[in-house]
Amino acid sequence: MKNIVLTGFMGTGKTTVGQLLAEELHRQFFDTDQVIEEKLGASIKEIFKRIGEPKFREFETETIALISNLEDSVISCGGGVVVNPENVKNLNRNGIIINLYASPEHIFKRLYEYDTRPLIKQMLNPLEGIKKLLAQRQKAYEQCAFAIDTDNLSPEQVVKKILEHKLVKDILK
Repeated sequence: MKNIVLTGFMGTGKTTVGQLLAEELHRQFFDTDQVIEEKLGASIKEIFKRIGEPKFREFETETIALISNLEDSVISCGGGVVVNPENVKNLNRNGIIINLYASPEHIFKRLYEYDTRPLIKQMLNPLEGIKKLLAQRQKAYEQCAFAIDTDNLSPEQVVKKILEHKLVKDILK
């Protein structure tokens, strides 16, 4: 059976929704950022600090190539995964990619209090930075099979919307 892959900007609920969805479907759950953290023995924040974003993206692409070979899994991807066409190709080969999105204001509220997001913390004006990154990634996010706005939904409601979508129903048959 195909994988269900969640992507979208940081703070849109991918990990929380992914865990709930995997539990609901009795599937394995993988968070690509967590896999990278375990492999490299450091937090994403530390990895960015030590080796920089370009090298991190290389590890991310290697991780996607491996994880995309799995079946019957729910995969939560880092926010920048879909910017690389190689990642999208690998994930689409055996999965359906769903974009979770939220407004820049909601993302800002969800993220700024946490110190774990290196791309946000290095911005002089985080809200404007979020808007800029979202705009840069917009075309990549639009290539996903479908999208769900998480602004005013609980994680449980997002899971319900995913399970009700025809494309997901078709792969669960």
